[in-house]
Amino acid sequence: MKKYAVALLLSACALARAADWKDDAGLDQLFKKEGVTGTFVLHDVAADRYIVHNRKRADVGYYPASTYKIPNSLIGLSEGVVANVDEVLPYGGKPTRRPEWARDMSLRDAIKVSNVPVYQGLARKIGMRRMREDLRKLDYGNMQTGEVVDTFWLEGPLKISAVQQTRFLDKLAQDRLPFPKPAMAGVREIMRQDADADAKAELYAKTGWTGTADKDVDIGWWVGFVRKDGKLYTFALNLDIRNDEDGAKAAAKRVPLGKASLKALGLL
Repeated sequence: MKKYAVALLLSACALARAADWKDDAGLDQLFKKEGVTGTFVLHDVAADRYIVHNRKRADVGYYPASTYKIPNSLIGLSEGVVANVDEVLPYGGKPTRRPEWARDMSLRDAIKVSNVPVYQGLARKIGMRRMREDLRKLDYGNMQTGEVVDTFWLEGPLKISAVQQTRFLDKLAQDRLPFPKPAMAGVREIMRQDADADAKAELYAKTGWTGTADKDVDIGWWVGFVRKDGKLYTFALNLDIRNDEDGAKAAAKRVPLGKASLKALGLL
């Protein structure tokens, strides 16, 4: 067993050496200008090159929050729990934290408004056994679900780092996950975002916002991938949202800061 553990460690070290890592001063300045603490990771898939702000934090796992709607959608479609991205799913009829969540909607619509009740209902239909099995197939984060099937991505124990997000998205974008290709295509379709016409790029992304074990700090996410000039780039941003400031204002920096980072790297 000890020899096996050592072999795994050596393998991980070899992979880390194989990839090219670069700290980017331009990204550092963008985060400094916004006055936020966080990380941004870009993976140039073809070159296996990572460009990063805050390398140390890039490997720290956090609850995925609503970025988990990406694998949740994929698992639901792959298991046949939902037929397609336009099948209408129930929100449950209970009071919701946001008024726009209080209606039945499809995955296509639910992911746009980050409808938590609809996706919690989807998770319950998938069930814990299939959820655990499929998380292992995805190699998603620490693959921990605990015992509650509809909160583990919001309250733990599931955690994922920015680097792990990019590696998961590498496979999703290239149909390299062990799931049906139509399911992966459906997830990519509902992740599609509007990009500037001048950028000549395709943008796919999802936000997230969650608490942490530290009651004073929440975490904001923006993850996705860009296709430009025939090349694929995956990215993940996370940042601290302190509870002693206007949380909505801080959370609103996720997408603009992420887009500014992509623009600084010539991708948008």
